[in-house]
Amino acid sequence: MKNSLNQKGNFPSEEEYHKISLSLPNAPEYVSVVRLTLSGIANRMGFDIEAIEDLKVAVAEACTNAITHGCGDCNYTIEFSILKDRLQIEISDKGRGFDYNLIQEPDLSQPREGGLGIFIIKSLMDEVKFFKNNNCGTKIIMSKKLGDA
Repeated sequence: MKNSLNQKGNFPSEEEYHKISLSLPNAPEYVSVVRLTLSGIANRMGFDIEAIEDLKVAVAEACTNAITHGCGDCNYTIEFSILKDRLQIEISDKGRGFDYNLIQEPDLSQPREGGLGIFIIKSLMDEVKFFKNNNCGTKIIMSKKLGDA
């Protein structure tokens, strides 16, 4: 049976996977905790070292966005969903949110500082979805397939 996202961006049944959740202070020094946790999960699932490094970069970019654009005094959350054929990662913050459709592709011929995070995430992950929570934060759900799944 192939798993697929429903309209809310979640998988249909919690019985089909394990879930690991973290709630972190809105501070950059805790991104290393996320990267370390992710490395352990991905290694245990059987991802190769290149895929693990891609996952760590994508998640660090998403965490940096949550820290930068989220609520200054609020925690942001990360959920790792371990499925049979992929790892799904959901990062939610309580910032003002943004309209993903207004984000333009960066001009790589004239790079500038900032603005590449979403482009990097999309290029490293197999699936990426954004959800704006009515001026109460942003949720990004991204997944990476295991092997040739």
